[in-house]
Amino acid sequence: MTVSDLNFEAEFSTIEADGDLAEAFGVTEGAPLLQRVYRTRSKREDAPLSLIHSYLVRSMIEANPDLLRVDKEPWPGGTQHQLYTIGIELDRIVDEVTARPPSPDEAEALDLGGGVAVLVIRKTSYAVDDRVVEVADIVFPGDRTQLAYATKLKRWRS
Repeated sequence: MTVSDLNFEAEFSTIEADGDLAEAFGVTEGAPLLQRVYRTRSKREDAPLSLIHSYLVRSMIEANPDLLRVDKEPWPGGTQHQLYTIGIELDRIVDEVTARPPSPDEAEALDLGGGVAVLVIRKTSYAVDDRVVEVADIVFPGDRTQLAYATKLKRWRS
């Protein structure tokens, strides 16, 4: 698939950090977060390929007002480039993958049949100073998703 094969939708809102997100970011509960909800669809299908809820600490990103504007999406270079515009360079991204039954809203949005699980990736992005700068929960339909990971290994002998 190419970019021209896709329809992209985004919604932005400000929310208060719940216990889970406050702990992940190291902020107090109730701290303002920018919640970004993304849905990307193939132009040939009605159901989105995934549901993404991305979170950023508002006070961290307000230096670039464009980061708060949904009409600037999709952003070339994605979140990594967005953060770079405010002086934040990423060091690593940690993905935690789980499977679970979908919520009723997820089942409807992803057009899932009964008994189909979802795969959920909690993506945590860390800056070079080891700060968590983005948390994203990505939900994929279990019956239409393949995850493939490669792990580069250090050679035992040179």
